[in-house]
Amino acid sequence: MKGKHLAIRKMNEIQKNIDGWEGKDIGQCCNEFIMEGTLTRVGAKHERHIFLFDGLMICCKSNHGPPRLPGASSAAEYRLKEKFFMRKVQINDKDDKEGEYRHAFEIILKDGNSVVFAAKSAEEKSGWMAALISLQYRSTLERMLDSAMLQEDKEQTVRLPGAELYRFAQPDSEQNVVFEDSVQSKSGIPIVKAGTVLKLIERLTFHMYADPNFVRTFLTTYRSFCKPQELLDLLMERFEIPEPRPSEADQMEGGEQPISAELKRFRKEFVQPVQLRVLNVCRHWVEHHFYDFERDAHLLRRLEEFIASVRGKAMRKWVESITKIIQRKKQVQVSVASHSITFQNAPPPFEWHICKPGGSEAFDLMTLHPIEVGRQLTLLESDFYRAVQPSELVGSVWTKEDKEIHSPNLLRMIRHTTNLTLWLEKCIVETENLEERVAVVSRIIEILQVFQELNNFNGVLEVVSAMNSSPVYRLDHTFEQIPSRQRKILEEAHELSEDHYKKYLAKLRSINPPCVPFFGIYLTNILKTEEGNPDFLRRHGKDLINFSKRRKVAEITGEIQQYQNQPYCLRVEGDIRKFFENLNPMEDMSEKDFADHLFNKSLEIEPRNARSLPRFVKRYTCPLKSPGIRPTSARPGTMRHPTPLQNEPRKISYSRIPDSEAEGGAVSAPNSPRTPLTPPPASAASSSTDVGSVFDSPQAPSSPFHSRSSSVSSMVSFSRASEDVQVPPPVPPRRRPESAPAESSPSKMMSQLDSPPAVPPRQPTWPPPPL
Repeated sequence: MKGKHLAIRKMNEIQKNIDGWEGKDIGQCCNEFIMEGTLTRVGAKHERHIFLFDGLMICCKSNHGPPRLPGASSAAEYRLKEKFFMRKVQINDKDDKEGEYRHAFEIILKDGNSVVFAAKSAEEKSGWMAALISLQYRSTLERMLDSAMLQEDKEQTVRLPGAELYRFAQPDSEQNVVFEDSVQSKSGIPIVKAGTVLKLIERLTFHMYADPNFVRTFLTTYRSFCKPQELLDLLMERFEIPEPRPSEADQMEGGEQPISAELKRFRKEFVQPVQLRVLNVCRHWVEHHFYDFERDAHLLRRLEEFIASVRGKAMRKWVESITKIIQRKKQVQVSVASHSITFQNAPPPFEWHICKPGGSEAFDLMTLHPIEVGRQLTLLESDFYRAVQPSELVGSVWTKEDKEIHSPNLLRMIRHTTNLTLWLEKCIVETENLEERVAVVSRIIEILQVFQELNNFNGVLEVVSAMNSSPVYRLDHTFEQIPSRQRKILEEAHELSEDHYKKYLAKLRSINPPCVPFFGIYLTNILKTEEGNPDFLRRHGKDLINFSKRRKVAEITGEIQQYQNQPYCLRVEGDIRKFFENLNPMEDMSEKDFADHLFNKSLEIEPRNARSLPRFVKRYTCPLKSPGIRPTSARPGTMRHPTPLQNEPRKISYSRIPDSEAEGGAVSAPNSPRTPLTPPPASAASSSTDVGSVFDSPQAPSSPFHSRSSSVSSMVSFSRASEDVQVPPPVPPRRRPESAPAESSPSKMMSQLDSPPAVPPRQPTWPPPPL
């Protein structure tokens, strides 16, 4: 600071000594005085006194006359002739020639003009040229110098305490850490492939750079190799950094204490960055993974004590931030959970059909409005989906013995999906009357349309799973009477699961939240990653934690989380929600007994190879006609007709399952396909009883709407090419007689729009072809 004041004083003195100075002061455009001397201006043959600054070159002549400007000092020694800004000129050396000035150099101006100056000797010229060239290339030279100094600093690393004092100071080797061949594309940070726990903690809080991706992945997956209490112990140990012992040279010079400059550098470049990054990890931990502390009050108490013990001005903001987050999380934990969310638009009103508010004892698939069934199931499944935490997925903990402790929210969603799928199957096969059963299937397809409108892919695939189950799959007489429009909707929904869910994934990436993704595909991908990659990598006789595997799992959980933030603009209807929360289709039956019951019931209502079905008494006393899926108070965007997934013609065929079993003896139900989220049994994920389980293969079971055996009776193929033959063309609207009363009821008009003309029953092929 003192040298800067001296330089400013020097420049002010020079400016006062120059008569005719105009423009900014020298101190405003220059920071340093370089040199001065006398040069001859070639051409004018006059001597000029030159003042050279880091940003300016001033040419003057001796002042012998009166002041040129009013107010100027008459004692000014020099008079200004010209000045050159150094950033706007180039310096060019001139060779000596006979008959011309010697020791000359040229100043080329920006406009192309030039001025030539000559020194009195070669030594003077060398001094001027050195100063001018240095100023011209100063920025480049400074960058080169900074780079060289940085490289030198890298080579002279900060001396750390020994590994016997600080376990995290152990040098990197192939026995404790392995890196990927590539680096992060934008930052160039190396990617950890595997390492010991100590090395992972070191990289988590590395002093040379911050790695947010590593922090996010580590906190999501660390429970698979480290307990929360152990992580807190390691972070506290990492924070307490002892000072390095002095080297032998230091001990000879200054005794047992390291020299102050090296110690200062150690604290600035190592201690402070490490401690700040430890606090940063703690902040991310409590912000995004507070469930660790909700489950362990002792862990939270220890963290609070550690944060309270942190001292230092640089740490104060971090400590305050972590403390505020903890207090906020505690308040949310204590307060009653509120489902009231403010939306830009008001949620649509509830839709009611036969059952009205308060009539929960009569709630059923056919008495509730299909729109409200779809809405309430979507809200319920959205809440289940959004409640799943990443820790419930890492390590496939939902398949382990202690799954109830580690994956409560995920298991709640899996059980709901299983119960709903089985309930839909039960509603279909326990409806004995054919007309009623057709109405039930049609109503389920309407609910599927509501799921499609609300982007509830989990609900869509629940319906598809129910339709693909063994008891429902074989009901050809029922599906024959389903309108072709609804059959097409069902076929398009099934196509979502084909080709490893290719269409589903494309659809998911194209829509805007809110949505409920199909959770089964995430579980499948996580299970494959967990089982297909080892937990540890063997290097030089040491087992290193396979962090690359954890990174892959974290990418899947990150995709799950990106759909957990946006809620639906819908209201919860308490009675309907409670009805679906308490679904128990199996009642007291075992899984096998229930599967046998459904299949036996399916054979009872539609016997194998039957030309005509047995007659059954109607089950429902209420009207079977659907209210449709158009809201009574429609507003833009409330319920659109779902956009078809594709417009390509698709062949849809229906047929019976071949009767390959003996007619006599007890009927045994085949293994029923599991629902999309059914977990594998505890014995093994590849058990043979898990037919159609999502954990066996991401490929969905073949659709009953694609192909059935061609050697069975009553086969009918539906396709766009043959629809003209099997389905009559739409009948033009009849003219109402003039004497007929005008029908102006909106509900009647709406019901006409929602109800397509009935498809004529197909003609059975008889006798059946030989098997």
